[in-house]
Amino acid sequence: MKQVKPIIIVGAGPVGLTAAMLLQNRKIPFTLYEAEPELPDDLRASTFHPPTLDMLETLGVAAPLVAQGLVSPTWQVRIHPSGERAVFDLSVISDATSHPYRLQCEQSKLCRIMLDMLIAEGADIRMGVKVEGVEQDDHGVRIALRDSKNEATTDEADFLIAADGARSIVRSALGFPFKGKTYPETTILATTHFPFDEHLEGLSNVNYVWKEGGTFSLLRLPDLWRCSLYPDGEESIEDALEPESIERKLQEIVQVEGGHKVDQIRPYRIHMRIVDDYRSGRVLLAGDAAHLNSPSGGMGMNGGIHDAFELVNTLEEVLNGSALDGLDRYTRRRRPIAEQEILTQADRNRARMQERDPVKRRESLQALQRTVADPDAAREHLLRSSMIAGLRKAAEIA
Repeated sequence: MKQVKPIIIVGAGPVGLTAAMLLQNRKIPFTLYEAEPELPDDLRASTFHPPTLDMLETLGVAAPLVAQGLVSPTWQVRIHPSGERAVFDLSVISDATSHPYRLQCEQSKLCRIMLDMLIAEGADIRMGVKVEGVEQDDHGVRIALRDSKNEATTDEADFLIAADGARSIVRSALGFPFKGKTYPETTILATTHFPFDEHLEGLSNVNYVWKEGGTFSLLRLPDLWRCSLYPDGEESIEDALEPESIERKLQEIVQVEGGHKVDQIRPYRIHMRIVDDYRSGRVLLAGDAAHLNSPSGGMGMNGGIHDAFELVNTLEEVLNGSALDGLDRYTRRRRPIAEQEILTQADRNRARMQERDPVKRRESLQALQRTVADPDAAREHLLRSSMIAGLRKAAEIA
């Protein structure tokens, strides 16, 4: 491999740190810049799909992550309060993955594992340094930086990997169109240590649930439950965030004398957006910087990690002498999969759970139950919902 100036990575989330570990393993020099001085512990993604765990295993990360998470061999769609449900068992695809389950674990734990490993190996990680500008020419990329002491500096490299999230400074600076839409509803994420599994028969660790006139989801982590709630009817988001409203919604799930103890509450809007091209010259976007989707199905973070693997594999070939336009393969392989398999599937998952017509809900549940009962259909459904089918399609693209 020719000697190159360090590659710049912007963003120390799961995507940027995955790219960093892949470069480190290939002895490709890089510098990673993260705007925040410390890794955040806030509520973000928490579901790892089987192929993502297979990939992370190649980096020595899967085992310590699994040790901190909750193995979830099933997931389900159900009706509340009757408990009618369709339960998908990932053992059906055990021949296609070394990890036939979803792992429920906060993404912050993955980031800490990766960052510690990178620092132990002497990686060049610059925390608390913000990117303020990006420009490039045929020979390289230059960025303007500002550190925690408000001192301005610059850096340059042959290539830049932008993994700086939904509000990507790099994407904005270079004018990547980010087309799509924002969904009308606001999701309210509430966490609690209440043991829903001891009160709702047959609950999985991942549950998407219809209730009368609305919906909610229950996702279990090792020491708490994440409850995704929504305003009722014409209720404003401000009213829905009031403790009385949160308590009313949780009481609808399980009645508890004395009320539920809620630890954190966070509202957020959901988007479906994607850039036209993951590459502009020597700058490559990955993860939320390139695409945003509904969290229904837990595919956003996973898709970003898959981006990082494809990106680094392609970038390594260029660094070894392939033509620069070989980087276009990264877009060819990842963008259609994100658009057709991630955004579309997540949009369909969201639409199913937002359905309010009881007749259509029952038809949907019955269709899912028929899928579960048919071994071939269940396998196909799980290969797709677990993101394995999309990765196989991507690998076939030249």
